[in-house]
Amino acid sequence: MHLLVTGGTGFIGRSLCRRLLERGHRLTVLSRQAPDTVRRLCGETVMPVAAIDSLSPQAGFDAVVNLAGEPIADKRWTEARKRLLWESRVGLTTALVDYIARAESKPPVLISGSAVGYYGNRGDTLLDEESAHGDGFGHRLCAAWEEAASRAAGHGVRVCMLRTGLVVGRNGGFLQRMLPLFRLGLGGRIGEGRQWMSWIHLDDHIAITEYLIEDAHLEGAFNATAPNPVTNREFTECLARLLNRPAPLPVPAFTLRLALGETAELLLGGQRVIPKRLQQEPFRFRYEHLENALRDALGR
Repeated sequence: MHLLVTGGTGFIGRSLCRRLLERGHRLTVLSRQAPDTVRRLCGETVMPVAAIDSLSPQAGFDAVVNLAGEPIADKRWTEARKRLLWESRVGLTTALVDYIARAESKPPVLISGSAVGYYGNRGDTLLDEESAHGDGFGHRLCAAWEEAASRAAGHGVRVCMLRTGLVVGRNGGFLQRMLPLFRLGLGGRIGEGRQWMSWIHLDDHIAITEYLIEDAHLEGAFNATAPNPVTNREFTECLARLLNRPAPLPVPAFTLRLALGETAELLLGGQRVIPKRLQQEPFRFRYEHLENALRDALGR
């Protein structure tokens, strides 16, 4: 197959691209980075494209995987930052669907990114794909992102949205940012640590994407999370135990709110999400429990 991938140079995207190349597929990767950088990160045989306008209506893609988006938790949510986050997700997805509308041969399927932030901070409530979305900027962003992708269905394209949790894997993602402090024995829970963390191993996320590409009967939203979410306290204790380090220094909630403002709610809130729709399928998770996922990510 010939696939178009956006966000291919990101943590998930570059591993997905290499997996798809191993399976014998051809890839066009949409990225603002230099072509040499795209090939180095994604694979030497990919075709880098700098802008959607550069895509030919005659390209004839067999699938589109849309993972593009500026990192959401890295910086304080100023109004300028919110506009950038919105444009990198909703704006790009809208432009991508407009391209699909112009394409002479429509891709049979669009796999488009979203996040468990769709549900908002819901405490201990168990959430599946039928649960309502929350309120607030992060929640509205995910809902608008999904709405933009869903427009492709009007052009005869099967659309699947991936509501992704925290991705556990080697050499990147949120875990890579946490490890330096935890390895020094300076890690700790966030706030009281009662907030839920819905997570997924990188390998399972890639497997879900492949599964949704291949099964022509599946459409709509899918929670890309492991079946067993954990609290922040449980996550902290598991990571510290595997590193054989103490984790004595909790980060006070007021400190995060002072430093990050509205962005802090991503860390202090949480979602207890289960992948109900995938559990109803023959799909099988390789990493159902956090300890095994962390052991692999840490090379243990």
